[in-house]
Amino acid sequence: MSGKPHERLEAWKSAMELVEVVYRITATFPAQEQYGLVSQMRRAAVSIPSNLAEGAARDGSREFARFLSIARGSLSELDTQHQIAIRLGFVRSDENQVEPLLERTSKLVFGLHKKMKETE
Repeated sequence: MSGKPHERLEAWKSAMELVEVVYRITATFPAQEQYGLVSQMRRAAVSIPSNLAEGAARDGSREFARFLSIARGSLSELDTQHQIAIRLGFVRSDENQVEPLLERTSKLVFGLHKKMKETE
């Protein structure tokens, strides 16, 4: 990998894995959800590493913290949408690949956010 700042972040790497898994599982959702839950989950998932990358490219910890905050919001949004998908039977809870990645990514992003807020 190149020396891009975001590519060195474990949170970004985890978020990229999360995007891959979300795309795979939503591909199995009913066709009528293509413009509903599928689209929303994919957008929320893509938003996470995108905001990490944009924040890492900005000057200063205050700006980075702002983008980390947006990524945190997208993580919460994706978590809620994933829970909806489970309740509607689109994802089986025993085949849940999203939840461990959501947890891991959330911990990494929250930790990074806390660190950036301390350095403001």
